[in-house]
Amino acid sequence: MSYPKFLIAFPLVTFLLITSCKNDDDSVDQPDQPTPVSTPLSAFDEFNPDAVTISFDGDEITIESNGLPNHTSPYWEETNPLYIEPVVATRMTPGGIGSRSIIVTVPAAPAIASSSTATGLGPIGISVTGVPIFNDQEGDNRPIEEMIVETFDYAGAHVGPSGYHYHTESADVPENTVLSHDDEKLIGIMADGFLLYGRREMDGSYPTDLDESGGHYGATQHSEGEEFYHYHIINEFYLGTIIALFAVDLQGTPNNIM
Repeated sequence: MSYPKFLIAFPLVTFLLITSCKNDDDSVDQPDQPTPVSTPLSAFDEFNPDAVTISFDGDEITIESNGLPNHTSPYWEETNPLYIEPVVATRMTPGGIGSRSIIVTVPAAPAIASSSTATGLGPIGISVTGVPIFNDQEGDNRPIEEMIVETFDYAGAHVGPSGYHYHTESADVPENTVLSHDDEKLIGIMADGFLLYGRREMDGSYPTDLDESGGHYGATQHSEGEEFYHYHIINEFYLGTIIALFAVDLQGTPNNIM
């Protein structure tokens, strides 16, 4: 995939913490926000080309998906080559994996917002497989509970009114040959334009400087040593042995995923 020159990532600047002080009219200066850094373009090579189309237009990037993953699941039709018998799910939600349109346009250089934003029901990101990412809610004021977990396939997904979608990190089973499990792999891109990675850094360690949303400035396998803001799956069990992909607030300004 070739990229236009104007989307080459900006060099990282050193960010200084500025002590707030009063000026002559007693107003208080606000600390400078870090300069936005462009998303490493090589990250988009990780997305499933059979499901996801990436378009570049000036300072915006559009990600469009048909929602069809490139991994096995019991939620495929039995005639599909990717269909398998359940290996994790003990019961199934009605329906199956089907094609639909999922699209979001995000800034090429997303910025930290002045305040965080809670995620809502429905897609909050698009994964590298093309499947939408959901938060830790199954309905209004209804967090994921054990009876819902029973419907997840090894990919941490099931089918709801809006189709097949992920809630949790994938399971460590032999059938999982594509998805991140306790590693540094790219998970996808969130509605605010920041990338989401697995629980570990690219050196295999767990990050120790994450903010309340699992984000920090650092280099990844896609940034050639340049540091940029991105999320990690937070290394905490959400319920029993499962880990939510994203059960926190977005630190950037969310864009509508349609």
